[in-house]
Amino acid sequence: MEHLLWYEAPARDWEREALPIGNGRIGAMVFGGVAAERVQFTEKTLWTGGPGHPGYDHGDWREARPGALAEVRRRIEAEGFLPKPTVTELLGQPKTGFGAFQNYGDLVIEFSGLDDADFPQDYRRTLEISDALAGVAFQARGVRYSREYFVSHPAGVLAGLLTTDRPGGLDCVLRYEPGVEGTRITTDDGAIVIEGALDDNGLRHAARIKAVPEGGSLTEGADGSLTIEGADRVVILLAAATDYADTYPAYRNGIDPAGPVADAIARAAATAYEDLRAAHIADHSALFDRVVLDLGGQLPAGVPTDRLLAAYGTDDSTPSADRALEQLFFDHGRYLLIASSRPGSLPANLQGVWNVSAAPPWSADYHVNINLQMNYWLAEPCALGECAEPLFDYIEALRAPGRISARAMFGTEGWVVHNETTPFGFTGVHDWPDAFWFPEAAAWLCQHLWEHYAFSLDEDFLRERAYPVMKEAAQFWLANLQRDPRDGTLVVNPSFSPEQGEYTAGTAMAQQIVRELFDITATAARIAEPDGDLWERLDAAHAELDTGLRVGSWGQLQEWKEDLDDPENQHRHVSQMFALHPGSDIDGFWDEDLAPAARTILRARGDGGTGWSKAWKVNFWARLHDGDHAHRLLAEQLTGSTLPNLFDTHPPFQIDGNFGAAAGIAEMLVQSQHGDLRILPALPAAWAARGSVTGLRARGGFRVDVAWADGEVTELSVTSERDQVVEIRSRLFAPGGRVRTLVEAGRPAVWKEEIK
Repeated sequence: MEHLLWYEAPARDWEREALPIGNGRIGAMVFGGVAAERVQFTEKTLWTGGPGHPGYDHGDWREARPGALAEVRRRIEAEGFLPKPTVTELLGQPKTGFGAFQNYGDLVIEFSGLDDADFPQDYRRTLEISDALAGVAFQARGVRYSREYFVSHPAGVLAGLLTTDRPGGLDCVLRYEPGVEGTRITTDDGAIVIEGALDDNGLRHAARIKAVPEGGSLTEGADGSLTIEGADRVVILLAAATDYADTYPAYRNGIDPAGPVADAIARAAATAYEDLRAAHIADHSALFDRVVLDLGGQLPAGVPTDRLLAAYGTDDSTPSADRALEQLFFDHGRYLLIASSRPGSLPANLQGVWNVSAAPPWSADYHVNINLQMNYWLAEPCALGECAEPLFDYIEALRAPGRISARAMFGTEGWVVHNETTPFGFTGVHDWPDAFWFPEAAAWLCQHLWEHYAFSLDEDFLRERAYPVMKEAAQFWLANLQRDPRDGTLVVNPSFSPEQGEYTAGTAMAQQIVRELFDITATAARIAEPDGDLWERLDAAHAELDTGLRVGSWGQLQEWKEDLDDPENQHRHVSQMFALHPGSDIDGFWDEDLAPAARTILRARGDGGTGWSKAWKVNFWARLHDGDHAHRLLAEQLTGSTLPNLFDTHPPFQIDGNFGAAAGIAEMLVQSQHGDLRILPALPAAWAARGSVTGLRARGGFRVDVAWADGEVTELSVTSERDQVVEIRSRLFAPGGRVRTLVEAGRPAVWKEEIK
């Protein structure tokens, strides 16, 4: 099946229509205009705020507040809860120097002899996600025009090729339109040279846009433009960088970015375009091609992606077209992660690596009460572990400022980060009452370090990178849990369930996150530090910890320690479900008490919500082995929360829904969170006729390939890469089918048919 998004008209709206390309650090949105092309671009470290902004404080209290936290805890113990304004007044403070991700600007290419008013023939704007190539092609006034763009991770540049079928037929002007203030624009050696420093924090930035025409002439303009006349074709190269570094406290590398940018352009210009393109495709496809999903659908000929999406699930579509769109949506999620998160860059933020504003929604920051975590749910099961490396680097970089916040606010060791953070180590608090206090975020982030080990069984990674971070997060919670006078258990106080209710002690999500942290860190300690006493301390605290798992009066999984859930409440957060996903304390197969309670609360909350909320619910229903309900949520996301360019919308655009939905599809097909290997645990009826997936990963170092037909497994291949044995379970095993266990290393898996 094609991995192609395509459209019959240029993009007019950045959020809804432009097409994204990226190499993890540089992102671009291609519009495909006729008379004037617009390629809007970003560099992911181009951020306001942080050091250099007057009064930046990492969110730590600007003046000491002796007894403030103790007072909140005492009053919650005495009164049961505290209103949000009260806690915010005692513990919060306005943001200073938080900053925002910035739009670097636009590359504009104006073509002579073309007019947008005369719409061309055979117009086609494309994004080939298997090769990561954006394209524009059309015919106008008897000439065929073609353009192609990609952002190369190996070369570190955006590259483009402009061609026509008429020799000497290219006449165009290249301009840079700044997205940030204080930018100097000059020309040098056939390139637009961009340099400056952000007014807000002094962060230095630089970019170059070089044109390399074949035939014709190039003239540098006094206004910083490049004019090309009579060329056969034009290669365009763009590089950008800043002097940001992820090191506390300066967050600067001391290097003028103009030098590395000039070097990157020089190397790329010395390489043939075809070689740049081939290296880019090889690099991208080495990641993208690891997983191949076939849901039995076929993209209909002649139907562009926006019309395919608009028809999805209606009488104007077909089951085959719908299955093809679902498959494309899964592959698009994997594409977006590869494009926005590569080693050497920051992790994907709320908008991945794409942004058009100086003040984007939520600053396009890192929300760590689910959103950053959701961005990476698909990385391990979809064999994109390398794409999670920026997240691991970022988590490690949060430790230094997080230690300061832990000492300043809590008076304890360990490290902490709250609800929102930035590339500049904002680990403290702000003053939005619904979402300023969430010290469990560090513990949740540690889950991703553990998951990388669980999927890979890489003990060097566990010892050298994961365990030191997990250990400090666990030490923080050993020092900060409080004894609940109601029943003597250890609880988080104060705790708040995002983003509703009041402040109390022992909310379900807080307890579940800390419980999981203690579980995984104790296990890691037995491997990485067996002679230490941390695992014993964690085991002892775990035994006294409130589980955060309670069934309420109407059969629901409770969100708070007290039975406060309203059956009419349909809030988009269903925070008490952490234990089901991404946690693993609730087993959808075997749990006879908590799994039904999870279903009850999910049904009460409904299938609505924002894009990311629907994506999380896909994962919930997959973990409950209800494929039809998971598929219903996927359909809800496609019909109500997906834009024509397949970006997820909150609204506005927020990329976690794309990533979360792709992860949910993987969960529907393979699960491994309970120590066994579950094959097609949530296969919906809509997919049952025929399908296959190859290359999915499972915990324990397994690769899984599975095919099915008529709702039954027909072919299964499990490859053990780490000398492991696993029990394979499926409700859909066909006795007449072929089940093969392939072993490249170690012993074979063991097939188990006894499934409820």
